[in-house]
Amino acid sequence: MQELKDQGFVRVRGARENNLKNIDVDIPRDALVVFTGVSGSGKSSLAFGTLYAEAQRRYLESVSPYARRLFNQMSEPDVDEIDGLPPAVALQQQRGTPSTRSSVGSVTSLSNLLRLLYSRAGTYPPKQTIIYAEGFSPNTPEGACPVCHGLGKIYDATEKSMVLDDSLSIREKAIAAWPTAWGGQNLRDILVTLGFDIDVPWKKLSKKDRDWILFTDETPSVPVYAGFNAKEVKVALRSKMEPSYYGNFVSAKNYVLNTFATTQSQLMKKRVAKFMVSAPCSECKGKRLKKEALSVTFEGLDITSLSQLPLKQLNLMFSSYADGSSPVLKKMSSKHPEQALAATTLASEIMARIQVLLDLGLGYLSLERSTPTLSPGELQRLRLANQVHSNLFGVIYVLDEPSAGLHPSDTEALLRAFQRLKSGGNSLFVVEHEIDVIHAADWIVDVGPLAGVNGGEVLYSGPPRGLLKVSESVTKNYLFGKHQFEQKTKRSASEWLQLRNLKRNNLDALDIDFPLGVFTSVTGISGSGKSTLVGQLLAGLVLKELGHESATDEDVPDLEDSVIEELQGEIKTGMSRIKRLVQIDQKPIGRTPRSNLATYTGLFDYVRKLFAETKLAKSRRYDAGRFSFNVSKGRCENCQGEGFVMVELLFLPSVYSPCPICQGTRFNAKTLEVKYKGKNISEVLKLTVDDALLFFDKEPQVMRSLSMLKEVGLGYIQLGQPATELSGGEAQRVKLATELQRISKGETLYILDEPTTGLHPSDVERLLSQLNKLVDAGNTVIMVEHDMKVIAESDWIIDMGPGAGDEGGKIVVTGTPEVVARHKKSLTSKYLQNFMGT
Repeated sequence: MQELKDQGFVRVRGARENNLKNIDVDIPRDALVVFTGVSGSGKSSLAFGTLYAEAQRRYLESVSPYARRLFNQMSEPDVDEIDGLPPAVALQQQRGTPSTRSSVGSVTSLSNLLRLLYSRAGTYPPKQTIIYAEGFSPNTPEGACPVCHGLGKIYDATEKSMVLDDSLSIREKAIAAWPTAWGGQNLRDILVTLGFDIDVPWKKLSKKDRDWILFTDETPSVPVYAGFNAKEVKVALRSKMEPSYYGNFVSAKNYVLNTFATTQSQLMKKRVAKFMVSAPCSECKGKRLKKEALSVTFEGLDITSLSQLPLKQLNLMFSSYADGSSPVLKKMSSKHPEQALAATTLASEIMARIQVLLDLGLGYLSLERSTPTLSPGELQRLRLANQVHSNLFGVIYVLDEPSAGLHPSDTEALLRAFQRLKSGGNSLFVVEHEIDVIHAADWIVDVGPLAGVNGGEVLYSGPPRGLLKVSESVTKNYLFGKHQFEQKTKRSASEWLQLRNLKRNNLDALDIDFPLGVFTSVTGISGSGKSTLVGQLLAGLVLKELGHESATDEDVPDLEDSVIEELQGEIKTGMSRIKRLVQIDQKPIGRTPRSNLATYTGLFDYVRKLFAETKLAKSRRYDAGRFSFNVSKGRCENCQGEGFVMVELLFLPSVYSPCPICQGTRFNAKTLEVKYKGKNISEVLKLTVDDALLFFDKEPQVMRSLSMLKEVGLGYIQLGQPATELSGGEAQRVKLATELQRISKGETLYILDEPTTGLHPSDVERLLSQLNKLVDAGNTVIMVEHDMKVIAESDWIIDMGPGAGDEGGKIVVTGTPEVVARHKKSLTSKYLQNFMGT
């Protein structure tokens, strides 16, 4: 370990951010410092809320007010003094940007280099003029395909997508895409006036009539005789009877496309999206660029085709250009030396950037891969690669659980990247739960002892071995092997869910059997195909068999979203044991601060009823709705129940400050006068789950929700904490707690996506206990997981690989943990072996 005695320190005095209790701590620079402690202990408040926030504040003070407004400023941290703090760069866990126009290539800047390469050293067709770099980008007018505007696909509504059952008549709502209520009736009445037979099966109408009804751009305005049949309408038209009203016809396709484009209702947008289909653009064949750009090649490939290759393949391709051994380069040198120079220079730069990505275990990604499809861990490693390549000196990198979503073999690559940054004269401050990362630390700052109000103290700051002497530390027991692996009797399956011929991404005609009634972990390195198998195909096929469209109904599609691919594969047997599917992922539990822990779990409904039953509330005739910040009668109208107001500042960023009327309580004064056990509704929302358990100890319905939240490791979170402030792992555990509080009837399949993300090993034990209870109640749990404790305690393991991307997508080994640990070709086996001590 590097000698730390004489080097500089960052000295923090009087830090009080969030739950930090006026702490003083000295942290060395030029070292790998890991902040440890249970979930909610205050690690992030110290690393991000205090150290990074102060470094950013100092930097922003040095730039002009005009430039300052362009930054997303953090609030000034609550701390007395920080000395010796260098500039800082934060690399936090975050989901990929929503736009599919953002890709691996754009995040790493490799796409920019490729465009330069094609512009300066590409092979052009005869007589074609040079295309500048922006002409190879689908995000610019110079490069985007004129038909699909650079999306690569066109969106349409077809007869098949809008008419789901052609044996129905129009009156029987054969045109499913039309509005369901009066709007649909209006369009059917208009068709009667126009002379169409709406009582024969759709398939018996002529193609000409079907096409006109579905696709015409005509919008005739005709008299409508509400309630009249076809004969009565003819008589009325002949006699020129006064109609009920005049109606405008709109074809089914135009209704769908116009509604999607213009409606303000998210529900309506979601409904019509079901009737839309996408297809590759006929002009660019899905490649998003103009024909001129696609006619330029390098190594025989256009820029889109090249960008679809895995990074490790690109590395091989460019190596011969970088070292000058390529025959194409030699030929180029004799005819166009300037072109050869550009190819060599750009290939060398591309290779240097790709090499860092390969070192971080991302060689299976392609430059075309869109960022919404990346895990937070993959995205953070891409951004980390940029920093490694930038060769900055004297910077503090603050990282938020960089090992999240990583197989232990990938964690080793991550630690090598840390070493490169450190040897370049930088400091690494890492918030982490993964034991392998903590073991690699030069220095540990252990925060605790527990979470929330019971945390916020620095228990230890020093070299790792010194933590052994700290009696209050929960982390030390896991770090120094005090918690030994206990061999437990594994459950065995009586029935199996058999999936056959699965195809998607890197899965090619895969057959797999999942045991039912047991706890299964699906393992393998990042990119091996775990999420494709479990989160997409398994979940999708089970839902299809159960007669549902999708696992969640919270997402409203956007035209740039990737369209859900057709499910390829089938379930042979096993569905008789599955009556319900619950898919618990890491997507946010709400899009706005109005959604919070209490509202999502349903806990707030019971709390509001308790307030409505108090004497004062009854005397004023306040119902439960009075205590909701979403309803006008009880909330503060100045801030609309938000608790804060936005203040526009000229030349400075807009700032948010507590509402001056309600002081951030979100409710009006009259509502706050009502108290339950001495607290008003706003004060109750500020309670942590742990505190609320004591406060509501006589209310069984409230206690049930709170107990489950505590059991999944969320005791430190406030009831009213906005959903937007929860991490992916926390959001997933809120969903899990919400599900656990329901009375299980068995025969449910639970699918989870790395639920241990963001959990301290002590919280992992509690989570395992809850999952085992689900299985003991007659359910099946299948989860994608990297945590060796969870994997070792599973009844069954499905290990995927052997590699990532096109080198993965296969089943390496299946069996009990003991069987997998002995398998020599499994990358998981040696880490499992080490954990189990076998």
